[in-house]
Amino acid sequence: MRTADFDFSLPPELIAQKPAPNRDQSRLLHLNRQNNAISHLHFPDLLTFFRPGDVLVLNNSRVIPARLRGVNVNTGGNFELLLLEEGSVNDWWAMLRPGKRGTPGTKIRLLNHERVPTNIFCEVLELNSEGHRRLKFSGTENILNELDAIGEIPLPPYIERDKPRAEDLERYQTVYAQTAGSVAAPTAGLHFTENILAEIKKRGVKICYVTLHVGLGTFLPVKAENISEHIMHEERFSISSETAEIINLAKAEQRRVFAVGTTSVRTLESAAEKNNGLIVAGNGTTHIFIYPPRQFKIVDALVTNFHLPCSTLLMLISAFASPGETRGREIISSAYQEAIRERYRFFSYGDAMLIL
Repeated sequence: MRTADFDFSLPPELIAQKPAPNRDQSRLLHLNRQNNAISHLHFPDLLTFFRPGDVLVLNNSRVIPARLRGVNVNTGGNFELLLLEEGSVNDWWAMLRPGKRGTPGTKIRLLNHERVPTNIFCEVLELNSEGHRRLKFSGTENILNELDAIGEIPLPPYIERDKPRAEDLERYQTVYAQTAGSVAAPTAGLHFTENILAEIKKRGVKICYVTLHVGLGTFLPVKAENISEHIMHEERFSISSETAEIINLAKAEQRRVFAVGTTSVRTLESAAEKNNGLIVAGNGTTHIFIYPPRQFKIVDALVTNFHLPCSTLLMLISAFASPGETRGREIISSAYQEAIRERYRFFSYGDAMLIL
């Protein structure tokens, strides 16, 4: 299947630059997998789709203030750093801008929010084939403990800000975020409020959590002409024994599993793939790339946002729209065109979609 098959044009005004006034005020497009019918709803209408015994799975990863500013110790030149993945304490892979100046041996002094130099430094140790730099931090026991004081929330580039606004600090984070580690929000979860989650529980739905730290690779466009040649970045995930028990029992009893966001889908399907269809508690890594045609072992319903063209996320929901078949691409393309006609907002701060 070609990458070009997942391209589409989007009016710029539908790219959501800011969140809805309240979390639950987004619109909800329901795509019925049985007959491909589309319904136009509002996000609280999601409650009407749940049945007692259903399971709702949320990714509780917390976005870290991963964007840092610094200056070259020797030249005074400015750097922008984006932390990507922790190897060990104070040892991180990162993107550096301007990259050409970040050669191995370069020492950088970090700045705080007021652009005042701190006593925290990092040194470029090496670079990989993708141009990412391995950095070693010093002047702190753990750079993670300093990020609130010196880091910025790493908003996607299409959200055009000189720096994050006050509303971004609260809204670019799910209300149930717990474990720090993501460099981008699992955005489908941004629509949920504590009240909606409480109402879901009242309907007899089991809510459980997985953790997948969202890395940059999730959002990178597929550049290979044939999508099967694209290689996903590896991401870390964790599944608790409670979550594994809840999901395995639900599948054994033929109860439905709702996943919130493509990251939850990737976590569950990757775990099931490794364990013959069962969810096993523990920590792991995944570079699973889901695209048509694919069957799904765990997830029966998906709550998601509207995604970038030619993205792995769009390919995943295309597979989910028609499991085991290739026609999911046409189904999602038709749904997206309907969303564009109806002026749905796209991307991280956009509206939501339920595929069930």
